[in-house]
Amino acid sequence: MLYIVSTPIGNLQDMTYRAVETLKAADLIAAEDTRHTRILCRHYGIQTALTSYFEHNKLTKAEYLLNLLKEGKNIALVTDAGTPGISDPGYHLIRLAKENHIPMTAVPGATALIAALTLSGLPCHNFCFEGFLPVKPGARRKKLEQLKGEERTLIFYESPHRLQKVLKDIDEVFGNPGLVCARELTKKFEEVQEGSARDLIEHFERKKPKGEFVLLLRVASKRSA
Repeated sequence: MLYIVSTPIGNLQDMTYRAVETLKAADLIAAEDTRHTRILCRHYGIQTALTSYFEHNKLTKAEYLLNLLKEGKNIALVTDAGTPGISDPGYHLIRLAKENHIPMTAVPGATALIAALTLSGLPCHNFCFEGFLPVKPGARRKKLEQLKGEERTLIFYESPHRLQKVLKDIDEVFGNPGLVCARELTKKFEEVQEGSARDLIEHFERKKPKGEFVLLLRVASKRSA
């Protein structure tokens, strides 16, 4: 069985009872960063063996893990934080297991995009999650241009060193739209900042961006009132 186990996005107390028991009972934990997951395991007294499974070894390691699953081993897949398969290499192993008819189940828990959406005050009933925007400026602007007609709440993940570039592109493409910027969710320095794209650019010029960010874009509906 392949267990897709969600882990805390910051606060270790957000681990579910089921997730702890699943990790304890598994034969092996496949972790995006074993150092990060080892902290979680130590906190909950989980002694299961760890193996690395990340972007740069996902092809070869997925085959290794698949063979273990075929032998009848129980493997728990975890990401650094949140739910495996969302903007991380977990999708490849999940797809491979599915193609090989390996039984699997999800152990749900924290997900940064949902935490940010519920805190944002933006419409939650209909939203579009785009993950990380392209790194290259031209490709990033092209993607944003494609989203200009979107009426749903748009959600992006972003790193601190690219945040200002992304905000400036959003400003130019969407014309200074309203945004919510959430960072360090569930952690000590959690911050949810709301304002126009230019307001947020000025804010993060004064205050250096730190931590992982979730950007939510408020797109005005074309429908008449």
